[in-house]
Amino acid sequence: MTLRWSGRMSLTRRILAVNILPIILLAGSLFYLDVIRERLVEERLSQSFEQVRLLATVFAHVPENRMPLEAGRIGRAIGARIRVVAPDGRLMADSWSGQLPNIIIGDPAEEGWQRRAAALLDDGIDAIVRARAIPRFQGFGSPLDRGQKIWLTSDRTHIVSSAALLPERGGTRIVIDRNVRDIRRLARADRGQLGLIVGTAALASILLSLFLARTIVRPLRFLAIAAERVRLGRAREVMIPRLPFRSDEIGHLARSLADMTETLRVRIDATEAFAADVSHELKNPLASLASAVQGLERVIDKKLRAQLMQVATDDVRRLDRLITDISEASRVDAQLTRTRFDVVDIGSLLEALLKERESRSANRDVRIAFARPQRGSTRVMGDKGGLARVFDNLIDNAVSFSPSGGVVRISATRSGDAVIATVEDEGPGVPEHMRSEIFERFHSLRPEGEAFGKHSGLGLAIARTIISGHAGSLAVRDRADAQQGAVFVATLPAGSQ
Repeated sequence: MTLRWSGRMSLTRRILAVNILPIILLAGSLFYLDVIRERLVEERLSQSFEQVRLLATVFAHVPENRMPLEAGRIGRAIGARIRVVAPDGRLMADSWSGQLPNIIIGDPAEEGWQRRAAALLDDGIDAIVRARAIPRFQGFGSPLDRGQKIWLTSDRTHIVSSAALLPERGGTRIVIDRNVRDIRRLARADRGQLGLIVGTAALASILLSLFLARTIVRPLRFLAIAAERVRLGRAREVMIPRLPFRSDEIGHLARSLADMTETLRVRIDATEAFAADVSHELKNPLASLASAVQGLERVIDKKLRAQLMQVATDDVRRLDRLITDISEASRVDAQLTRTRFDVVDIGSLLEALLKERESRSANRDVRIAFARPQRGSTRVMGDKGGLARVFDNLIDNAVSFSPSGGVVRISATRSGDAVIATVEDEGPGVPEHMRSEIFERFHSLRPEGEAFGKHSGLGLAIARTIISGHAGSLAVRDRADAQQGAVFVATLPAGSQ
């Protein structure tokens, strides 16, 4: 199924999107890091609770007058603030009494830009992953009454407070306040590593996308521009970049477009030349016809008028033949591209063609000698009607050049992967310097004594076009026995026997 929405995006954007998508999925691991942080917070709370319960058991056996001393000693040892609170709220002991606080909360205003940036990044990530909101720490005020609580300080560290009742002390409680800095440190370390991985992967992905865009999109854009110039036809020679250094699909596409453009240019040139030749060939009989018609208006002599009428009739016939052959020549290329090729036995085709010519006495007094090949040995894949037209033209040409009582020899044999058919006459032959010209359109080399205008000069051109459309070749050479005459050789790819 075609994804229509993807066609609205440029190829560069699609490449970038495909390469960035895995990075986005990788960045989604930030949610997993938040889960790890939450578990770390829960672990610290659990540790603090176990610690305050243990200290509650210890302080239950400490006399009241020794509580301040023990609180200070243990507080310094564990790096926390320890307070013992009487049931009426009186502070019985405080580890900070008489000594400097062992919990220092930094001032964000005095931190460097790196820490401030890290704090902003923390806030941004927390907002993205929708982390649990932790209340801001407002300072050490009244001790916690019961249970546990966690705060977030201004320097992004955590304060964990835990409270527990002293056993058998009538509601006296102990409170521990601890600054848990390792949560921030571990979270930032993990985020930093992940950020480095994501950043490196994103940079590599962007560079890879740009590389792909340069090696894929840019050549395609050049090819599209060149193809557009060919379509507009504003330049006579539009060079399609062939990209010979590329052996991938884009290189094949470039060379195919270049070959297609060259073939199109050749066909356009051939069409223009054909149109010019048609114009030239039609002018001669039209001029002759016009001259004969004008003469009829002025000539009174019946004999001379009859001659002019005969000239006009011959010109009309010549025009009719020209138009018919021109129409056939202009259609032959298109017909070959649309025609479905079937198995054709050249031997059987020639045999049927010779019988048909004999029935309409098309061979005059020229004998035909046909060396019939073994049935099925000269099969090719092709258009039966087109091939019949080729050999009919070649035989007709050989008969017209052969002298009265002459012999035209026809053969068809298989040689390796090719079927070779020959038509040999006893005419004057074809001069070597004209052996390529006779296959050009409107080139007519006719035997002496033949009426002018009987042939249009398109027969051999049409024959070669049809043979070329069958991936074959048509050529002319001298007879092998060194006798006077010409041999036309049609070579076609052999089909399966």
